[in-house]
Amino acid sequence: MQDNKQKKNKKQSNESAYSFITEFDQYLFGQGTHYDLYNKLGAHPMTIEGQKGVFFAVWAPNARKVSVVGNFNRWDREAHLMKRTEPMGIYELFIPDLSEGEIYKYCVTTKQGNEVLKTDPYAFQMEKRPNNASVVTDISDFKWGDKKWMEHRSKFDVRKDPMFVYEVHPGSWKKHPITDEDEDGYYNYRELAVELAKYVQEMGYTHVELMGIAEHPFDGSWGYQVTGYFAPTSRHGSAQDFQYFVNYLHEHKIGIILDWVPAHFPRDAFGLAEFDGTCLYEYADTRKGEHPDWGTKVFDYGKTEVKNFLICNALYWIEKYHIDGLRVDAVASMLYLDYGRRDGEWVANMYGGNENLEAIEFFKHLNTVVEGRNPGAVMIAEESTAWPKVTDKAEYGGLNFSLKWNMGWMHDFLEYMKLDPYFRKYNHNKMTFAMMYAYAENYMLVLSHDEVVHLKCSMLEKMPGLYDDKFRNLMVGYAFMTGHPGKKLLFMGQDFGQHQEWSEARELDWFLLEKDRNRQLQNFVRALLHIYRKNKCLYEYDCYPEGFEWINANDGDRSIFSFTRHSENGKNNLLFVCNFTPVARPDYRVGTTCRRKHTLILNSDAAEFGGSGQKRPEIYKPVKKACDDRKYSIAYDLPAYGVAIFKY
Repeated sequence: MQDNKQKKNKKQSNESAYSFITEFDQYLFGQGTHYDLYNKLGAHPMTIEGQKGVFFAVWAPNARKVSVVGNFNRWDREAHLMKRTEPMGIYELFIPDLSEGEIYKYCVTTKQGNEVLKTDPYAFQMEKRPNNASVVTDISDFKWGDKKWMEHRSKFDVRKDPMFVYEVHPGSWKKHPITDEDEDGYYNYRELAVELAKYVQEMGYTHVELMGIAEHPFDGSWGYQVTGYFAPTSRHGSAQDFQYFVNYLHEHKIGIILDWVPAHFPRDAFGLAEFDGTCLYEYADTRKGEHPDWGTKVFDYGKTEVKNFLICNALYWIEKYHIDGLRVDAVASMLYLDYGRRDGEWVANMYGGNENLEAIEFFKHLNTVVEGRNPGAVMIAEESTAWPKVTDKAEYGGLNFSLKWNMGWMHDFLEYMKLDPYFRKYNHNKMTFAMMYAYAENYMLVLSHDEVVHLKCSMLEKMPGLYDDKFRNLMVGYAFMTGHPGKKLLFMGQDFGQHQEWSEARELDWFLLEKDRNRQLQNFVRALLHIYRKNKCLYEYDCYPEGFEWINANDGDRSIFSFTRHSENGKNNLLFVCNFTPVARPDYRVGTTCRRKHTLILNSDAAEFGGSGQKRPEIYKPVKKACDDRKYSIAYDLPAYGVAIFKY
């Protein structure tokens, strides 16, 4: 009887007396600089005084009390009350005899006496939807095999190294047949790694960008309404499975970008919204704290603890999962206080303007820390306005992002491509205007998932003309994009001519590759990607005006564009000729900056691309015949919708 009493007292001592959260932890958290906070808050298996168990910690400063509940205590809200530590209001508790795999939530009692079950904001894993409890998970013992890749990444220069990204929604890239046992058909992260790496390597992409990895309850949100910021979605397996995925792609020399959503979070009662009975993570003023269009909550960037949560989350993916960069969603919605709001629905800053000064400082802090701790990791802004200096250094007044999505180029490009070729001559400037501001930021040209949903049509179906014309249009458009300055991104399915709009509910129409035209389009995109990878002139001067030269930007009547890409040392140069009409130009002549021989390295009229297969010379020697304001020129039989790339 006495032994049992001593064991019980020892267990109670382990549960209540031990404190894992130090004064220094709380100081750093209060300053917003505890960059490894995920190692302290959350659920962590550990051994204390020889007793194995799990340590829990959660920030809930305005709660009356907090307890840990789960199957292990039959969801008894009084069984495991947590101890409050000051001054930050962090609740902590060590529970012996628990282990990895336990599901749990926090029962938060508000000051008003209401009880609400909350998932752990720092949980490393969550249950697969529709369940939403947190899962005790240890990610510390994975054996990484990507040392060479990480060494390579530390030297990566986003301004000068190649970056052609394949944007992927893992849940709909490929699916297993639906069965009674598997109603979703999702690939596990491990099998997805093998299939995706094979495709990406074969095509020639340098990186994949993954949508919907952080846990989210609703498939239709595509992962942009996050409830588990530290948890890879359980739709595709465990956290360890996702580590395997990253490691496998790195071993195959493929970089990984994650979509990251620090702009807003959903109202789900089990999530961050009113976490401790108050607006803890969101702005309390609804004019700042809610997105009327999206029905979501907005993070309070004025709170150091909230900024700490987001910054350490970004670092968590980059440092613990070896992710190579983050594409930051909806940056404009964070920068502008009046974004999506009508007059009277927003509150100005202290100077009377519409800029969110707190979000600006957050971005400077975030990007500076990521860059300082992880050289070579990239931060990409989806910023849709003309906000200045998005990719400039913080010390010069910039936001310090690595790259910015070029939404202006995307809009003009698509508007031009959708036109009947007859009317393109009146819109020639849509394709040339982007060069007026091409070096204002470090840009990425994107044709993302957003452009192939909500009745916007797939890329192929945007194209004018009959069936064959659509493929030809898309080919010349992709060639122009490949040659244009800026890093690149294509969404899955666009490289083989998906006919349907994208839907998260079904896999891509891979059966289309049994058809000649789809397979020929894929061959063409593959050829472009491999030319991109092999020729430094297509990427190392992306951010410098010396790398691009128009040969003829004014041939609007014929809707032909010709330009040159130069390498840094001048020894590797490519001449692009793109014909955007169905009219062949057998007498076409193009000026050139060099008298050396020009080698034809891509001809869209080749049989493998669905062309005539007409045999053409490989070498073209410029002659002294003025054209395009240059002394020398070459003649080329330019077909309808023809693309020719010459190397010299």
